[in-house]
Amino acid sequence: MSNKPIVNPYLAVLVGVFAVSFSALFVRLSTAPALIIATYRLLFTFLILAPYSLFHYRSELFTIPAKQRNLAAASGICLALHLVTWFISLKYTSVASSVVLVTTQPVFVVIGSWIFFREKVNRLAMMGGALAMCGSFIIGAADFQIGREAFIGDLLALSAAILVSGYLLIGRRLRGNVALPVYTFYTYGSSALALIITTAATGTAFAPYPASDWLIFLALAVVCTILGHTIFNWVLRYIQASVVSVSILGEPLGAILWASVFLHEYPTLRQTIGAAIIFAGLFLFTSSSVRQG
Repeated sequence: MSNKPIVNPYLAVLVGVFAVSFSALFVRLSTAPALIIATYRLLFTFLILAPYSLFHYRSELFTIPAKQRNLAAASGICLALHLVTWFISLKYTSVASSVVLVTTQPVFVVIGSWIFFREKVNRLAMMGGALAMCGSFIIGAADFQIGREAFIGDLLALSAAILVSGYLLIGRRLRGNVALPVYTFYTYGSSALALIITTAATGTAFAPYPASDWLIFLALAVVCTILGHTIFNWVLRYIQASVVSVSILGEPLGAILWASVFLHEYPTLRQTIGAAIIFAGLFLFTSSSVRQG
């Protein structure tokens, strides 16, 4: 790379994984509706990052082609839908099931890449994707026996994985030509705006909420989004996307650990088996994609 990063990107990835692993715990600790949690997470994220974008990238913000601006907005809509769907799933099913199923997003990213960009998928990657889906079915079957709500939560988590894939596919398309602060300005901004409009349209109360909830909203913005997802977008300039994808597999492990420690919520044997199969499939999937790339 022409510019040497001021922070070791591999260390930054570890920080990002550690940061995003708290997302599920924060959501479960909040008493607010899922829509409100998502709204304030993205609104606070946008308000924190926007001044930097406006001060340092003002010309780029107002000269970006309309097509790229619209794509960034569409990416934000996908992100908003992903967060709401995932947060609702956490109200229905266990942290272990939800975070592991959401992590299957690399499979849907490649399916989308094949459909929209005609990117080839090698045989090992397909086998890894099929293995990850088998693990998802095992978790779903186990949760279906626990109850209908847990199974609905699993379906919502898988839907959230599909939605975040749209966010990632558009982001990958744009990040080659659009600076990160410009991309996050329009993506987080459109996401926050869409959530605010939806909250108002559905009659969901913007306030009051306990002080603990406001701290959680801020923590989700600063810790999980800025120190998590935004860091992942930054390191993509310096290291392979596949390395980031494999590293993110550590997020569910951290989330399950925090749920065990703070919520006393422990994964069942079937969930553990399903998760192990998903991780094995995703590792095969991402590592084979590296070799192909």
